[in-house]
Amino acid sequence: MNTETGNDPQMEKDPLTGGIIGGLIEVHRHLGAGLLESSYSKAVGYELRNRHYDVEYEVPVNVYYKGLNLGYSYRLDLLINGKVIIELKTVEFLHEVHQAQILTYLKFGRIQYPQIDKALLVNFNARVLKGNIQRFI
Repeated sequence: MNTETGNDPQMEKDPLTGGIIGGLIEVHRHLGAGLLESSYSKAVGYELRNRHYDVEYEVPVNVYYKGLNLGYSYRLDLLINGKVIIELKTVEFLHEVHQAQILTYLKFGRIQYPQIDKALLVNFNARVLKGNIQRFI
């Protein structure tokens, strides 16, 4: 997996993720920091739907171990256009465990939804959102 953080010009040129990031920033601009993840999830979904994206909430993902289906062990916070996972956080800092979580979502999410090709890890508990979005491809 390739992890991109900050202002990566290639990702910003991608119209899908660029539009999603614009919607995330719009939500943060209006709500600021300090809310629960569930509040941001609803607001982001609303904003992105208004921007004509297909938004799915709490998408269940099976986990497999040596061919054994362990069931729906994970839920993607948001799946946009069937291609981009958004994982929302409201934490003091994003840590490696959060990155590991999103990489796991990409790994197992792609088994069920092969069209998934990107993920965004977003920490809404920040003064400025732009530096608190990590991109995974």
